[in-house]
Amino acid sequence: MIDDTAKFDVVSNIEKDHARFREIIRGKIKSDLKKYITKGELIGKKGEEIVSIPIPQIDIPHFRFGGKQTGGVGQGDGNPGDPIGAEEGEGGTGKAGDAPGEHILEVELTIEELAEIMGEALELPRIRPKGSDTMETTQTKYTGIHKVGPRSLRHFRRSFKQALRRTISSGIYDPENPVVIPINEDLRFRSWKELPVKKSNAVVFYMMDVSGSMGDDQKEIVRIESFWIDTYLRAQYQGIETRYIIHDAMAHLVDRETFFHTRESGGTMISSAYRMCGDAIKDKFPESEWNIYLFHFSDGDNWSSEDTQLCVSILRDELLPQSNLFCYGQVESPYGSGQFIKDLREAFPENELTVFSEIKGKENIVDSIVEFLGKGR
Repeated sequence: MIDDTAKFDVVSNIEKDHARFREIIRGKIKSDLKKYITKGELIGKKGEEIVSIPIPQIDIPHFRFGGKQTGGVGQGDGNPGDPIGAEEGEGGTGKAGDAPGEHILEVELTIEELAEIMGEALELPRIRPKGSDTMETTQTKYTGIHKVGPRSLRHFRRSFKQALRRTISSGIYDPENPVVIPINEDLRFRSWKELPVKKSNAVVFYMMDVSGSMGDDQKEIVRIESFWIDTYLRAQYQGIETRYIIHDAMAHLVDRETFFHTRESGGTMISSAYRMCGDAIKDKFPESEWNIYLFHFSDGDNWSSEDTQLCVSILRDELLPQSNLFCYGQVESPYGSGQFIKDLREAFPENELTVFSEIKGKENIVDSIVEFLGKGR
C-alpha cells in the first residue's frame, strides 16, 4: 500500500518531468523559430487561442504492446542478448539509406506562449505604452453565495443541496420515493463584486498596396509578417483592435480575409490609404485612450511625386502625432520602382516614431520584425 508521502513524491516527479519536457520543447521552438516564421503553414493552423507546431527530432518514450498469444513479461524461450520483440519478415524493396528517420511531434501552444518564445528568440523588448495608455474599466467577479438575489443568478446545485439537507433533517425524506422540492428558504444565489481594472487598449492598422505590381509572393510575405506582428502585440495588450486597409488608386477598409486574398490590379495612390487611416482614427480611436500602431506594406511604387509629398504631409501632420509607431515595409517586386522608402527616409531622417524596412524575400521577414518591434514602443 502506497502512503500519502509516496503518492506526493510520484506526482511531484511527474510534474518536474513534464516541466522539463516543456522547457525542451520551448528550446527547440526557439532555436527553429526563424524557420517557422518564414513558412505560411503555421498561420493556417491557428485557432482562436491555440497554435499547433510540428517539432521534428524529438522521440517520445512510450510502451508498445506485443501481439496476442506471445506470452507475458519474462515468459517464453530465449537467451541473454536476444532482441526483444523482433519478428522475421519479408525484406523491403527500397534502397538502403544513411539518414535517420524523422520523428514529428505536434505540439500545441497558446498564442501567449508563442509570443513569449518569439520575444525571447528575437530579443524583442516589452512594449512601452505611451503616457495615457490605460483605461479604467470594471470587471465582475463572483465572490460567494447569498440567500437573496436575482433569479438569473440562482445556484441550482447549492439550492438543491440545501433542500435535500432540510428534508432529511426534518424526517420527511423517503429513500423509496426521493422527491426533493426546494422552497424559497432553500434558494441560494451567486453574489458578485465589481472590481476596477486598468486595461491597455491598442489598435493596429495594417495597410497594403494591392496594385498590379504586388503579386502573390509579395502578399504572402505581408501575410506572414502581419501574423507574427499581431501575435506579439496581442501579448502586450489586454484589449486590441485590428483594421485592414487595401489600396491601389483608391483605398478600402476591409476584413482580414479580403486583406490577404484580394487580387492585384490598378495603379497606386498611397495617400488614399493614409487619409482613410486618419479618418478612422478620428472617428473611433482617440489618442488619449488608444495606443495606435500603423503598418504599411508596399513595393515602393507610387503614382506621382506629388502624391508622395501628400503622404509625407499626412504622416507629419496627422498620423505620427497620434501614433505610437509608424512602420513601413517595402516588399521587393520586379515591377515596383522602390522609390517610396527613399522618399520617406529623406522626409523623416531621425524620427523615433518611424521605422522603415526593406523586405527582399521571406528570409528577411525576421529581420524586418526586429526592426519594427525592436524599439519597444
